[in-house]
Amino acid sequence: MLIIRRILHGSSAVALLLVPVLPAGAAVPGDAPPPGVVGGERLGAAGVQVAPGPGAPPLPKDLTGKSWVVADAGSGQVLAAFGAHAQLPPASTLKMLFADTVLPRFPASQVHRVAWAELQGMGAGSSLVGIKEDLDYKVEDLWRGVFLSSGNDAVHVLANMNGGVAKTVADMQARAEQLQARDTHVVSPDGYDMDGQVTSAYDLTLFARAGLRNPEFRGYCATRWAQFPGAVDKKTGQRGSFGIANTDRLLGTYPGLIGVKNGYTTNAGATYTGAAERDGRTLLVTVMHPANGTKVYEEAAALLDWGFAAAGKVTPVGTLAEDGAPEQQAPAAAAQPVANAPAPSGTPTGPAAPAGPAGGLAAHAAAGGPGPATWSAVGLCAAVAVAGLLRLRALRRRAARSGD
Repeated sequence: MLIIRRILHGSSAVALLLVPVLPAGAAVPGDAPPPGVVGGERLGAAGVQVAPGPGAPPLPKDLTGKSWVVADAGSGQVLAAFGAHAQLPPASTLKMLFADTVLPRFPASQVHRVAWAELQGMGAGSSLVGIKEDLDYKVEDLWRGVFLSSGNDAVHVLANMNGGVAKTVADMQARAEQLQARDTHVVSPDGYDMDGQVTSAYDLTLFARAGLRNPEFRGYCATRWAQFPGAVDKKTGQRGSFGIANTDRLLGTYPGLIGVKNGYTTNAGATYTGAAERDGRTLLVTVMHPANGTKVYEEAAALLDWGFAAAGKVTPVGTLAEDGAPEQQAPAAAAQPVANAPAPSGTPTGPAAPAGPAGGLAAHAAAGGPGPATWSAVGLCAAVAVAGLLRLRALRRRAARSGD
């Protein structure tokens, strides 16, 4: 509601002021956000969070990760956690957010010629799949380079296709906000160590859950090996290829594992998010920065074992936030099957708003801007203000004519 007040100078009304009247308890712009922890208060508490019931197995011993989460992908229930919202460097697990953001925007069969500029700006020592400039690559090959080899070169090429690294970083941050991943601050799309770039075990679990709803994402992260396009032989003019293998050490060794992403950098140490299916239940586990990098897989496997044994025997300590983005259609061109992975089925979801005016309003609302109801109220108040101003002018003219 708005109150129209006249501001008087002497005896003359010179302006109208629209004064908003806020309801009791309403937040004033600039105030701190209300207290609360995404997913539940226990996920922000110190120490291990678990609520065992009768018959529940004990948690694995000797867990050294600085942060970890075990959750049910279907129900969103967090079965146990430690430092779930601790902000830590992500390493290449951030590529899950990159893929969830950008993958729906290009059909797998699209061909792209790589320019020299697209391979610049990568951090020293970056993991690479081996992309060469002035050669054509299918989008599906680029994504295999991202998921299997954790190739920062593939990430940078796709980011440039998406409008540039800076735009892609902004898109990823917006996608994180849609997912309520509020611990995440994106600086580089590939997860390379950068000042201020952080995420949490909780947020990485959200990224994995959202990504796995896209059949293409699920197929790529389940791919164990593939042939990647190589250079052109100068003598024969034929283009060769070379084999690449998924660097996820649990893929193919842990029963029922379906992905999703591992990572390692100097600052992040080892990071890992995995998903496994057993007896119709899919569990997600994230482990960040254990004492020894090789232990990230051992601790993730142990937590998955515990989760399957404990399901139904523990009270959840929190929940995974739901995706706030509307469902989207797949890219126009059909996606090609992913090597050594189940054929995709269903319709992937993505973060982009639908085209047209309705899509523009949805995107604006998702970014925290005023919605249609707000703009309608503003328009009504503006009309009232104009009418009031005209009425004041009429009264002043009448007073002038009467000599008052």
